[in-house]
Amino acid sequence: MLILALLLACVPKKDFDALTTELATEKAAHVETNEKKSRVETDLAAEVAKVEALRAKEAELAADLDGARKQLDSERGQWEKEKAGLVSDKSKLKASVAEMEGALREAAERRGQAEARVKEFKDLLARFQKLIDAGQLKVKIVDGRMVVVLATDILFASGKADLSDAGKTSLAQVGSVLASITDRSFQVEGHTDNVPIQTDKFPSNWELASARSILVVKTLVAAGVPATRISAASFAENHPVGDNSTLDGRVANRRIEIVVVPDLSQLPGFDELKATSQ
Repeated sequence: MLILALLLACVPKKDFDALTTELATEKAAHVETNEKKSRVETDLAAEVAKVEALRAKEAELAADLDGARKQLDSERGQWEKEKAGLVSDKSKLKASVAEMEGALREAAERRGQAEARVKEFKDLLARFQKLIDAGQLKVKIVDGRMVVVLATDILFASGKADLSDAGKTSLAQVGSVLASITDRSFQVEGHTDNVPIQTDKFPSNWELASARSILVVKTLVAAGVPATRISAASFAENHPVGDNSTLDGRVANRRIEIVVVPDLSQLPGFDELKATSQ
């Protein structure tokens, strides 16, 4: 400083003022430069902070995007499972509907068959109504078969196989009705009570019941029933309907039953049964 002062002391005032002005200008420029530097540094720091904030935001957004993707993948997987479940349920529902429709068709078919059988039974009752009202016979359902029941006391004398006059008249009327039923076959079944018989003609109740059923068949054929649609059978005392220890029970057991042979083609499974037999 002393040297500078000495030097300045030797400098003319004009030059000194110029130097002073120049120095002041340099100082001002230096201050301005420092201020600009400070502002630039401040701005730079702000920009760096912004960049860091943007990077942080970017990282946050990336994390959110990754989470969203994972959530989407999870939901897509769940949706695929639900879709597969719905497809499976739809298939099961279709199968269930098909099964139900099949069951309904089968039920409708069975109902139609049942209604047809009821109608046939009512028709049989109507055909025999006069004889039923006269007490000459009964029409029943026995073991799922339509059966015309005639008491043998009206048809035959005890222990005999010869038709009474009343029996011939009654069977002629029965034969006329049976002959009008063109789509059925008939089996005449002879039944006795358990009182044994042992004669030269009838060694047992088998022969007695058989002779009676055969004679009834012949009488019905003579009344117009085609021989190709009627047969005879004997059950002797083996199918009782009453108590053989009582008089009324034995009377009930002595009977002729004319069975309307079922049409097997109307029964469920007939086609399969036919195919198996072939």
